[in-house]
Amino acid sequence: MPKISQKGFEMPSSPIRKLVPFAEKAIRMGRKVYPLNIGQPDIKTPKIALEAIRNIDIKILEYSHSAGIESYRIKLAKYYQKHHIQVNSSEIIVTTGGSEALLFAIGSIADPGDEIIIPEPFYANYNAFAIASGAKVVPVISRIEENFALPPIADFEKLITPQTRAILICNPSNPTGYLYAKQELKILAEICIKHDLFLIVDEVYREFVYDGCVHHSILSLGNIDQHAIVVDSVSKRYSMCGARIGCLISKNKEFMATALKFAQARLSPPTLAQIASEAALDTPDSYFEEVNKEYTLRRNTLIEGLQKIDGVKVAVPNGAFYCIAELPIDNADAFAQWLLEDFQLDGETVMVAPAAGFYATPNTGLNQIRIAYVLKIEDLKRSVDILKIAIPAYQEYLSKK
Repeated sequence: MPKISQKGFEMPSSPIRKLVPFAEKAIRMGRKVYPLNIGQPDIKTPKIALEAIRNIDIKILEYSHSAGIESYRIKLAKYYQKHHIQVNSSEIIVTTGGSEALLFAIGSIADPGDEIIIPEPFYANYNAFAIASGAKVVPVISRIEENFALPPIADFEKLITPQTRAILICNPSNPTGYLYAKQELKILAEICIKHDLFLIVDEVYREFVYDGCVHHSILSLGNIDQHAIVVDSVSKRYSMCGARIGCLISKNKEFMATALKFAQARLSPPTLAQIASEAALDTPDSYFEEVNKEYTLRRNTLIEGLQKIDGVKVAVPNGAFYCIAELPIDNADAFAQWLLEDFQLDGETVMVAPAAGFYATPNTGLNQIRIAYVLKIEDLKRSVDILKIAIPAYQEYLSKK
């Protein structure tokens, strides 16, 4: 029998998608499933992006430049400049989603056995991308009791070894919704400068911040130019997850030259999606104002509902559209599967993402779930009602086993 690679065995299943077969079975049985597991917004994609595809007039669907269509990169640079990030088009590489940007970033800075420090819980695919590059994730724990704020500097520094190559964060965070303050970013920058590390910041949710908070890009700090790498994407910003367009940004020329070699090896990002993404940059600010109002209402609806369920602890997010909830159960994986296989309330149930998959520390987050509040208000209210009934029903189910 041919042998599968060790990294193939080590590659984790997605905590976001691994329960899909159970959801599909529930739907085939006639149940309605509310998908709280995945960050797929129901917000409409800007018409200007869709019209750019409908009205396209090309004779040959060609490769683009490996770094992305030049006009798109120039326009992206203007977008970032508007957000106080002074970059030019040569400091941007367009990628096939933020996922490829992360793969290029890790592949460019880490050799097999090298380490990347990441506050956990973190976006589950960070672990997968590290494994694909032969690198090792070294977790530093942030806690729900502290709303998943930045852990103390000492917690980072005691983990730094000769193999450490970078610190990686998501700001605002998937899965916690935590928004890093400017002072926290400065602290991270100081650590990376002191130890000569890269600071990779996933900023794909930069537009989604609430309660008067402000998002600060790591590239707006200035003093960390040679250490900073930013990952970005159109997926959530413009509700264009299927476009699969992201980008990698850095002022470090050696890093960008290295990342470009990875980009050349995959030839080019998809041309049609780049055309739509370039057009999306003309989306008016009013679009984001309305979207933020809607997400604020959704967040409030979800958090207030969860806080009323006995035994549930929830961190309040200031950005993105996720939260981590701690439940009065021992095993969220088993609970999430039970919701789909064995539970229904008037023919309806919910699909959640067990949070253990967002941790690298073994046996951590076992009683937590991640919820994406990307559904309309009435669906979120109904989902909370279902969870309110399901949790004690599950506890009773376990007591009878």
